[in-house]
Amino acid sequence: MDLLKDLEFRGLIHQITDHEGLEKVLSEESIKLYCGFDPTADSLHIGNLLQIVTLRRFQLAGHSPVALVGGATGLIGDPSGKANERTLNSADVVVQFTEKIRNQLARFLDFEHPENPATIANNYDWIGSLDVISFLRDVGKSFGLNYMLAKDSVQSRLDAGISFTEFSYMILQSYDFLKLYETQGVRLQIGGSDQWGNITAGLELIRKSVEDSKAFGLTAPLVTKADGTKFGKTESGTIWLDREKVSPYEFYQFWINTDDRDVMKFIKCFTFLSKDEIEAIERDMVEAPEKRTAQKRLAEEVTTFVHGEDALKQAIKISEALFSGSIGDLTGEEIREGFKDVPSVEVSGSEQPTLVDLLVQGKISPSKRQAREDISNGAIYINGERIQELDFVVSNEHRIEDAYMVIRRGKKKYYLVTFI
Repeated sequence: MDLLKDLEFRGLIHQITDHEGLEKVLSEESIKLYCGFDPTADSLHIGNLLQIVTLRRFQLAGHSPVALVGGATGLIGDPSGKANERTLNSADVVVQFTEKIRNQLARFLDFEHPENPATIANNYDWIGSLDVISFLRDVGKSFGLNYMLAKDSVQSRLDAGISFTEFSYMILQSYDFLKLYETQGVRLQIGGSDQWGNITAGLELIRKSVEDSKAFGLTAPLVTKADGTKFGKTESGTIWLDREKVSPYEFYQFWINTDDRDVMKFIKCFTFLSKDEIEAIERDMVEAPEKRTAQKRLAEEVTTFVHGEDALKQAIKISEALFSGSIGDLTGEEIREGFKDVPSVEVSGSEQPTLVDLLVQGKISPSKRQAREDISNGAIYINGERIQELDFVVSNEHRIEDAYMVIRRGKKKYYLVTFI
């Protein structure tokens, strides 16, 4: 299956400027393409993952991806998809964000490939030194005001208001495409459907600036969820690609909990499984949906791509321990990951409290009377082991790595005890 047909099968093509022309070029030669990532935070998130995976698909098909980090445009703010003006970060913060995102992108693309290596660019390298007069004369003159006002990214903001700063973003992104076309031979820009106006503006600038030029634009649909909630958001917040912000276990759990209505779409979008493999998974899902085979495969594939094989094994180990109640089999690090968001209580490391006192101190049971009832009724577990002794003393032997203990009350209420 050729690349564009594969993207179509996966539902990853929303718009292409010249489908037939791009298909011909991709089949006849290796090209360079780029996608931009503005450093608006110190990590990319799974909203960016679709474009990262798409760049990787092009590289696997023999083409050379350029990951552009917007060190300059990150100082401006893209109005696309935004209802209000974005708060701007300071220059030094954007520099820090830029470096972190550069390092993240280096994990996902092959920069050592002997034939079509990926590269990283920073648009501050050419925009940072651009003076106002040159910008207005050489770039701004190519953009008609009516043309810019007609773009959705601008049109949608006219009533609420848009500053000249964000209004100029389209021109700067267009200039990126022109510079990459001229200096690196980049012929294709990809992005989400909200970037269509910026991409086509860049193509127009190339057409006006370079004789006999031929460049292309391709956008993918924005990822949505069947239940109407925003993709990439959970009760605890954004799903980041940085393991320090969202642990591999949490990342794995996000995918394993995918709705049945979304799972096959996500497998097509976010994994590198072949069409035959995907269709086999879909058949298994129809025949035995209760096994959640599709969700498991999705979580395995995406977690491995983002965090690696070892992180996947750890995430699965934590998940299985929580399901079986075998908490004592976990390491301290795994305890921290698996119980990051549960209620916690700190206890002095020198203390060896009774279980009744610990339940009250940690607000696990509201009173000593209730604590005794909970223990007598078999509702209290320490590290997965049921405790029913009313005079039970929590000693050092019940600590995991001398630092942690997990108490469960009932079927699902977990509490983390940390000894300090």
